[in-house]
Amino acid sequence: MGTEGRAENNRAAHAPHLVLYIGSLQKGGAERVLGNLAEYFFTQGWRVTFVTTYCHPPEYVLPHAGWDADGKPLYDPVHASFEEARAKGIGRVYSDPDAELLTGSRVHNFGVRYRVLRNIFKTLQPDLVLSFSGKNNLMAIAATRGLRRRDAQGRRRQVPCAVSVRGMPAREYAGRAMTLCAKALFPLAEGIVLQSKGAAEWFPARIRKRAVILPNSINPAFIRPVYQGEREKRVVLVGRLDANKNEGMAVRAFAKTRSRHPEYVCDLYGDGPSRKEFEALAAQLHVSDAVRFHGAVSDVPERIERAAIYVLTSKAEGMPNALIEAMGLGLAPISTDCPSYGPRDLIRDGENGFLVPVDDADAMADRLLRLMDDENLRREMGRRASAVQEEYAPSRINPMWKEYLLGLLH
Repeated sequence: MGTEGRAENNRAAHAPHLVLYIGSLQKGGAERVLGNLAEYFFTQGWRVTFVTTYCHPPEYVLPHAGWDADGKPLYDPVHASFEEARAKGIGRVYSDPDAELLTGSRVHNFGVRYRVLRNIFKTLQPDLVLSFSGKNNLMAIAATRGLRRRDAQGRRRQVPCAVSVRGMPAREYAGRAMTLCAKALFPLAEGIVLQSKGAAEWFPARIRKRAVILPNSINPAFIRPVYQGEREKRVVLVGRLDANKNEGMAVRAFAKTRSRHPEYVCDLYGDGPSRKEFEALAAQLHVSDAVRFHGAVSDVPERIERAAIYVLTSKAEGMPNALIEAMGLGLAPISTDCPSYGPRDLIRDGENGFLVPVDDADAMADRLLRLMDDENLRREMGRRASAVQEEYAPSRINPMWKEYLLGLLH
Protein backbone atom coordinates (compact mmCIF):
# COMPACT_ATOMS: atom_id res chain seq x y z
CA MET A 1 0.00 0.00 0.00
CA GLY A 2 1.38 3.45 -0.95
CA THR A 3 1.71 6.44 1.35
CA GLU A 4 -1.49 8.02 0.06
CA GLY A 5 -3.38 4.78 0.69
CA ARG A 6 -2.03 4.55 4.22
CA ALA A 7 -3.01 8.17 4.85
CA GLU A 8 -6.55 7.48 3.65
CA ASN A 9 -6.67 4.37 5.85
CA ASN A 10 -5.65 6.58 8.77
CA ARG A 11 -8.36 9.11 8.02
CA ALA A 12 -10.95 6.33 7.76
CA ALA A 13 -10.06 5.20 11.26
CA HIS A 14 -11.26 8.57 12.61
CA ALA A 15 -8.21 8.87 14.87
CA PRO A 16 -4.94 10.72 14.29
CA HIS A 17 -1.53 9.26 13.66
CA LEU A 18 0.84 10.91 16.15
CA VAL A 19 4.60 10.75 15.60
CA LEU A 20 6.76 11.42 18.67
CA TYR A 21 10.34 12.53 18.04
CA ILE A 22 13.10 12.33 20.68
CA GLY A 23 16.73 11.20 20.90
CA SER A 24 16.06 7.96 22.79
CA LEU A 25 13.85 6.49 25.50
CA GLN A 26 16.59 6.15 28.08
CA LYS A 27 15.64 6.91 31.66
CA GLY A 28 15.26 10.68 31.95
CA GLY A 29 12.49 13.15 32.73
CA ALA A 30 11.61 14.13 29.15
CA GLU A 31 11.66 10.51 28.02
CA ARG A 32 9.35 9.44 30.83
CA VAL A 33 6.84 12.19 30.07
CA LEU A 34 6.82 11.36 26.36
CA GLY A 35 6.45 7.67 27.13
CA ASN A 36 3.47 8.38 29.37
CA LEU A 37 1.90 10.54 26.65
CA ALA A 38 2.48 7.79 24.08
CA GLU A 39 0.63 5.30 26.25
CA TYR A 40 -2.22 7.74 26.88
CA PHE A 41 -2.80 8.53 23.20
CA PHE A 42 -2.51 4.87 22.21
CA THR A 43 -5.20 3.94 24.74
CA GLN A 44 -7.32 6.76 23.29
CA GLY A 45 -7.36 4.94 19.95
CA TRP A 46 -4.67 6.97 18.21
CA ARG A 47 -1.91 5.44 16.13
CA VAL A 48 1.39 6.32 17.83
CA THR A 49 4.88 6.00 16.35
CA PHE A 50 8.17 6.93 17.99
CA VAL A 51 11.01 8.25 15.88
CA THR A 52 14.18 8.06 17.97
CA THR A 53 17.74 8.69 16.89
CA TYR A 54 19.02 5.56 18.61
CA CYS A 55 18.38 2.98 21.32
CA HIS A 56 20.18 3.64 24.61
CA PRO A 57 19.36 0.99 27.27
CA PRO A 58 18.25 0.90 29.96
CA GLU A 59 15.10 2.47 28.57
CA TYR A 60 11.62 2.97 29.94
CA VAL A 61 9.31 0.01 29.50
CA LEU A 62 6.05 0.88 27.73
CA PRO A 63 3.17 -1.60 28.14
CA HIS A 64 2.16 -1.25 24.48
CA ALA A 65 5.65 -1.02 22.99
CA GLY A 66 6.00 -2.56 19.55
CA TRP A 67 9.70 -3.34 20.18
CA ASP A 68 11.64 -5.72 22.41
CA ALA A 69 13.90 -5.03 25.40
CA ASP A 70 16.87 -4.37 23.09
CA GLY A 71 14.91 -1.81 21.10
CA LYS A 72 14.37 -4.01 18.04
CA PRO A 73 11.03 -3.14 16.38
CA LEU A 74 8.63 -6.09 16.32
CA TYR A 75 7.02 -4.86 13.11
CA ASP A 76 7.67 -2.33 10.36
CA PRO A 77 5.64 0.77 11.24
CA VAL A 78 6.72 2.52 8.04
CA HIS A 79 4.77 0.10 5.87
CA ALA A 80 2.00 -0.84 8.32
CA SER A 81 -1.58 0.27 7.88
CA PHE A 82 -3.40 2.12 10.64
CA GLU A 83 -5.17 -1.05 11.80
CA GLU A 84 -2.00 -3.16 11.63
CA ALA A 85 -0.06 -0.66 13.71
CA ARG A 86 -2.83 -0.37 16.28
CA ALA A 87 -2.95 -4.17 16.60
CA LYS A 88 0.81 -4.50 17.11
CA GLY A 89 1.42 -1.60 19.46
CA ILE A 90 3.29 1.69 19.51
CA GLY A 91 5.69 1.78 16.59
CA ARG A 92 9.35 2.73 16.54
CA VAL A 93 11.65 3.93 13.75
CA TYR A 94 15.31 4.96 14.06
CA SER A 95 16.59 8.11 12.36
CA ASP A 96 20.34 7.72 12.95
CA PRO A 97 21.93 7.60 9.46
CA ASP A 98 24.39 4.87 8.50
CA ALA A 99 27.87 5.75 9.76
CA GLU A 100 29.38 5.73 6.24
CA LEU A 101 27.11 8.64 5.31
CA LEU A 102 28.39 10.82 8.15
CA THR A 103 31.88 11.43 6.81
CA GLY A 104 31.81 15.10 5.91
CA SER A 105 31.72 18.43 7.70
CA ARG A 106 29.18 19.32 10.37
CA VAL A 107 27.10 21.07 7.71
CA HIS A 108 27.25 17.98 5.48
CA ASN A 109 26.30 15.67 8.34
CA PHE A 110 23.42 17.93 9.34
CA GLY A 111 22.13 17.72 5.78
CA VAL A 112 22.31 13.92 5.89
CA ARG A 113 20.39 13.76 9.20
CA TYR A 114 17.82 16.23 7.90
CA ARG A 115 17.15 14.23 4.72
CA VAL A 116 16.85 10.94 6.62
CA LEU A 117 14.42 12.43 9.12
CA ARG A 118 12.34 14.16 6.46
CA ASN A 119 12.05 10.95 4.46
CA ILE A 120 10.87 9.11 7.58
CA PHE A 121 8.22 11.73 8.28
CA LYS A 122 7.17 11.75 4.62
CA THR A 123 6.77 7.97 4.55
CA LEU A 124 4.98 7.69 7.89
CA GLN A 125 2.37 10.25 6.79
CA PRO A 126 1.61 11.50 10.33
CA ASP A 127 -1.26 13.79 11.16
CA LEU A 128 0.93 15.52 13.73
CA VAL A 129 4.56 15.50 14.89
CA LEU A 130 5.41 16.21 18.54
CA SER A 131 9.08 16.75 19.36
CA PHE A 132 10.81 17.04 22.73
CA SER A 133 13.97 18.95 23.66
CA GLY A 134 16.88 20.87 22.19
CA LYS A 135 18.17 20.09 18.72
CA ASN A 136 15.35 17.60 18.17
CA ASN A 137 12.90 20.50 18.08
CA LEU A 138 14.92 22.37 15.46
CA MET A 139 15.26 19.26 13.30
CA ALA A 140 11.55 18.47 13.60
CA ILE A 141 10.49 21.96 12.52
CA ALA A 142 12.87 21.96 9.55
CA ALA A 143 12.00 18.42 8.46
CA THR A 144 8.22 18.98 8.49
CA ARG A 145 8.20 22.21 6.48
CA GLY A 146 6.26 21.62 3.29
CA LEU A 147 5.08 18.13 4.24
CA ARG A 148 1.39 17.68 3.46
CA ARG A 149 -1.36 15.42 4.75
CA ARG A 150 -4.98 14.96 3.72
CA ASP A 151 -7.54 16.13 6.27
CA ALA A 152 -10.99 14.58 6.83
CA GLN A 153 -12.35 16.56 3.87
CA GLY A 154 -9.59 15.33 1.56
CA ARG A 155 -7.79 18.67 1.44
CA ARG A 156 -3.99 18.67 1.57
CA ARG A 157 -2.63 20.59 4.55
CA GLN A 158 0.71 21.20 6.20
CA VAL A 159 1.64 18.47 8.71
CA PRO A 160 1.58 20.39 12.00
CA CYS A 161 4.68 20.20 14.18
CA ALA A 162 4.57 20.92 17.92
CA VAL A 163 7.81 21.36 19.84
CA SER A 164 8.31 21.21 23.60
CA VAL A 165 11.17 22.73 25.61
CA ARG A 166 11.67 20.46 28.62
CA GLY A 167 14.31 22.36 30.55
CA MET A 168 15.87 25.79 30.73
CA PRO A 169 15.85 27.26 27.18
CA ALA A 170 19.20 28.93 27.72
CA ARG A 171 20.70 25.48 28.34
CA GLU A 172 18.85 23.65 25.57
CA TYR A 173 19.87 26.35 23.09
CA ALA A 174 23.24 27.39 24.49
CA GLY A 175 25.59 29.37 22.27
CA ARG A 176 24.95 32.06 19.70
CA ALA A 177 24.27 29.69 16.79
CA MET A 178 21.74 27.56 18.68
CA THR A 179 20.02 30.64 20.09
CA LEU A 180 19.65 32.17 16.63
CA CYS A 181 18.34 28.90 15.19
CA ALA A 182 15.77 28.50 17.97
CA LYS A 183 14.47 32.04 17.67
CA ALA A 184 14.33 31.76 13.88
CA LEU A 185 12.68 28.33 13.63
CA PHE A 186 10.27 28.34 16.58
CA PRO A 187 7.89 30.83 14.87
CA LEU A 188 7.49 28.25 12.06
CA ALA A 189 6.19 25.56 14.42
CA GLU A 190 2.42 25.14 14.65
CA GLY A 191 2.67 24.47 18.40
CA ILE A 192 5.09 25.48 21.17
CA VAL A 193 4.83 23.86 24.59
CA LEU A 194 6.76 25.14 27.62
CA GLN A 195 6.83 23.91 31.20
CA SER A 196 6.98 27.11 33.23
CA LYS A 197 6.47 30.84 33.06
CA GLY A 198 10.18 31.28 33.63
CA ALA A 199 10.97 29.33 30.47
CA ALA A 200 8.71 31.62 28.44
CA GLU A 201 10.69 34.70 29.47
CA TRP A 202 13.72 33.55 27.45
CA PHE A 203 11.86 33.82 24.15
CA PRO A 204 10.98 37.03 22.28
CA ALA A 205 7.40 38.25 22.49
CA ARG A 206 6.35 36.87 19.09
CA ILE A 207 7.15 33.34 20.27
CA ARG A 208 5.97 33.87 23.85
CA LYS A 209 2.47 34.88 22.80
CA ARG A 210 2.04 31.65 20.80
CA ALA A 211 3.41 29.30 23.45
CA VAL A 212 1.34 27.36 25.96
CA ILE A 213 2.35 25.95 29.32
CA LEU A 214 1.34 22.30 29.70
CA PRO A 215 2.57 20.68 32.91
CA ASN A 216 3.80 17.14 33.39
CA SER A 217 1.43 14.64 34.90
CA ILE A 218 2.47 12.46 37.81
CA ASN A 219 3.78 9.06 36.88
CA PRO A 220 0.85 6.69 37.60
CA ALA A 221 3.16 4.58 39.79
CA PHE A 222 3.22 7.45 42.30
CA ILE A 223 -0.54 7.83 42.56
CA ARG A 224 -1.51 6.14 45.81
CA PRO A 225 -2.95 7.04 49.22
CA VAL A 226 -0.54 9.23 51.15
CA TYR A 227 1.23 7.36 53.95
CA GLN A 228 -0.29 8.40 57.28
CA GLY A 229 2.01 6.63 59.76
CA GLU A 230 5.13 7.89 61.48
CA ARG A 231 7.64 8.83 58.82
CA GLU A 232 11.18 7.55 58.73
CA LYS A 233 13.96 9.96 59.66
CA ARG A 234 15.27 10.11 56.13
CA VAL A 235 16.14 12.88 53.67
CA VAL A 236 15.85 11.54 50.10
CA LEU A 237 16.90 12.67 46.62
CA VAL A 238 16.05 11.05 43.28
CA GLY A 239 17.79 11.82 40.00
CA ARG A 240 20.88 11.67 37.85
CA LEU A 241 24.06 12.39 39.80
CA ASP A 242 25.71 15.19 37.86
CA ALA A 243 26.88 18.78 38.04
CA ASN A 244 23.49 20.28 37.18
CA LYS A 245 21.51 18.16 39.63
CA ASN A 246 24.18 19.29 42.11
CA GLU A 247 23.60 16.66 44.82
CA GLY A 248 26.87 17.74 46.44
CA MET A 249 24.93 20.70 47.82
CA ALA A 250 22.65 18.28 49.69
CA VAL A 251 25.64 16.39 51.08
CA ARG A 252 27.15 19.64 52.38
CA ALA A 253 23.84 20.81 53.85
CA PHE A 254 23.07 17.45 55.45
CA ALA A 255 26.52 17.37 57.08
CA LYS A 256 25.67 20.64 58.85
CA THR A 257 22.66 19.00 60.54
CA ARG A 258 24.46 15.96 61.99
CA SER A 259 25.41 17.39 65.37
CA ARG A 260 21.77 18.26 66.14
CA HIS A 261 20.05 15.33 64.40
CA PRO A 262 22.34 12.29 64.20
CA GLU A 263 19.27 10.03 63.87
CA TYR A 264 18.64 11.17 60.26
CA VAL A 265 20.14 9.55 57.15
CA CYS A 266 20.32 10.86 53.58
CA ASP A 267 19.44 8.45 50.75
CA LEU A 268 20.30 9.21 47.13
CA TYR A 269 18.63 7.18 44.35
CA GLY A 270 20.17 7.48 40.92
CA ASP A 271 23.50 7.24 39.16
CA GLY A 272 25.62 9.44 36.96
CA PRO A 273 29.05 10.88 36.18
CA SER A 274 29.40 12.74 39.50
CA ARG A 275 28.69 9.81 41.82
CA LYS A 276 32.33 9.24 42.83
CA GLU A 277 32.79 12.97 43.41
CA PHE A 278 29.79 13.12 45.73
CA GLU A 279 30.85 9.95 47.54
CA ALA A 280 34.28 11.48 48.09
CA LEU A 281 32.65 14.66 49.41
CA ALA A 282 30.62 12.62 51.92
CA ALA A 283 33.82 10.92 53.09
CA GLN A 284 35.61 14.26 53.36
CA LEU A 285 32.78 15.63 55.54
CA HIS A 286 32.75 12.44 57.64
CA VAL A 287 29.14 11.56 56.81
CA SER A 288 29.68 8.44 54.69
CA ASP A 289 27.93 6.36 57.33
CA ALA A 290 24.74 8.42 56.96
CA VAL A 291 24.80 9.47 53.27
CA ARG A 292 23.87 6.37 51.27
CA PHE A 293 24.19 6.04 47.49
CA HIS A 294 21.78 3.37 46.19
CA GLY A 295 22.30 3.77 42.44
CA ALA A 296 19.49 3.51 39.91
CA VAL A 297 16.45 1.63 41.23
CA SER A 298 13.11 0.72 39.66
CA ASP A 299 10.91 0.87 42.76
CA VAL A 300 11.29 4.55 43.67
CA PRO A 301 7.75 5.05 45.06
CA GLU A 302 8.17 2.19 47.53
CA ARG A 303 11.65 3.43 48.46
CA ILE A 304 10.68 6.98 49.34
CA GLU A 305 6.98 7.06 50.29
CA ARG A 306 7.65 6.78 54.06
CA ALA A 307 10.56 9.24 54.14
CA ALA A 308 10.21 12.57 55.94
CA ILE A 309 11.91 15.11 53.65
CA TYR A 310 12.60 15.41 49.93
CA VAL A 311 15.40 17.62 48.58
CA LEU A 312 16.03 18.98 45.07
CA THR A 313 19.34 20.79 44.54
CA SER A 314 19.37 21.48 40.78
CA LYS A 315 21.03 24.50 39.21
CA ALA A 316 18.44 24.51 36.41
CA GLU A 317 15.17 22.63 35.85
CA GLY A 318 12.12 22.71 33.65
CA MET A 319 9.27 21.15 35.58
CA PRO A 320 10.95 18.56 37.83
CA ASN A 321 9.08 15.26 37.72
CA ALA A 322 10.86 13.87 40.78
CA LEU A 323 9.78 16.85 42.88
CA ILE A 324 6.14 16.53 41.77
CA GLU A 325 6.17 12.83 42.59
CA ALA A 326 7.74 13.26 46.03
CA MET A 327 5.30 16.04 46.93
CA GLY A 328 2.42 13.86 45.79
CA LEU A 329 3.58 11.18 48.25
CA GLY A 330 3.39 13.70 51.09
CA LEU A 331 7.10 14.34 51.69
CA ALA A 332 7.95 17.82 52.94
CA PRO A 333 10.00 19.35 50.09
CA ILE A 334 12.96 21.69 49.95
CA SER A 335 14.11 22.85 46.52
CA THR A 336 16.48 25.33 44.97
CA ASP A 337 14.67 28.23 43.33
CA CYS A 338 16.40 27.43 40.06
CA PRO A 339 15.83 28.67 36.51
CA SER A 340 13.53 28.09 34.59
CA TYR A 341 11.71 28.32 37.92
CA GLY A 342 9.66 25.15 37.65
CA PRO A 343 10.00 24.53 41.42
CA ARG A 344 8.57 28.00 42.04
CA ASP A 345 5.41 26.94 40.18
CA LEU A 346 5.08 23.98 42.55
CA ILE A 347 6.21 25.28 45.95
CA ARG A 348 4.73 28.23 47.83
CA ASP A 349 7.68 29.02 50.06
CA GLY A 350 6.88 28.43 53.72
CA GLU A 351 3.46 26.87 52.99
CA ASN A 352 3.88 23.55 51.17
CA GLY A 353 7.67 23.49 51.18
CA PHE A 354 10.77 25.67 51.13
CA LEU A 355 12.68 27.34 48.31
CA VAL A 356 16.36 28.23 48.76
CA PRO A 357 18.93 29.96 46.51
CA VAL A 358 20.92 27.80 44.10
CA ASP A 359 24.05 26.27 45.65
CA ASP A 360 23.38 27.82 49.07
CA ALA A 361 24.14 24.88 51.38
CA ASP A 362 23.74 27.06 54.48
CA ALA A 363 20.17 28.00 53.53
CA MET A 364 19.42 24.37 52.72
CA ALA A 365 20.80 23.24 56.08
CA ASP A 366 18.70 25.87 57.87
CA ARG A 367 15.47 24.59 56.23
CA LEU A 368 16.45 20.99 56.91
CA LEU A 369 16.90 21.79 60.59
CA ARG A 370 13.56 23.57 60.75
CA LEU A 371 11.82 20.47 59.41
CA MET A 372 13.86 18.06 61.53
CA ASP A 373 13.14 20.11 64.66
CA ASP A 374 9.40 20.49 64.13
CA GLU A 375 7.39 17.35 63.39
CA ASN A 376 4.11 19.30 63.17
CA LEU A 377 5.57 21.67 60.57
CA ARG A 378 6.95 18.72 58.62
CA ARG A 379 3.60 16.91 58.63
CA GLU A 380 1.62 20.01 57.65
CA MET A 381 3.96 20.89 54.79
CA GLY A 382 3.80 17.31 53.55
CA ARG A 383 0.01 17.34 53.72
CA ARG A 384 -0.20 20.53 51.69
CA ALA A 385 2.41 19.30 49.24
CA SER A 386 0.39 16.14 48.55
CA ALA A 387 -2.29 18.26 46.86
CA VAL A 388 -0.19 18.12 43.68
CA GLN A 389 -1.27 14.47 43.32
CA GLU A 390 -4.72 15.72 42.34
CA GLU A 391 -3.55 18.87 40.55
CA TYR A 392 -1.10 16.96 38.30
CA ALA A 393 -3.04 13.70 37.99
CA PRO A 394 -2.89 12.11 34.52
CA SER A 395 -6.70 12.20 34.39
CA ARG A 396 -6.46 16.00 34.49
CA ILE A 397 -3.24 16.72 32.57
CA ASN A 398 -3.45 14.25 29.69
CA PRO A 399 -6.75 15.63 28.37
CA MET A 400 -5.12 19.08 28.31
CA TRP A 401 -2.46 17.72 25.95
CA LYS A 402 -5.12 16.01 23.86
CA GLU A 403 -7.20 19.16 23.54
CA TYR A 404 -4.16 21.19 22.55
CA LEU A 405 -2.92 18.74 19.92
CA LEU A 406 -6.40 18.31 18.43
CA GLY A 407 -6.58 22.08 18.20
CA LEU A 408 -3.43 22.07 16.06
CA LEU A 409 -5.02 19.51 13.74
CA HIS A 410 -8.13 21.60 13.23
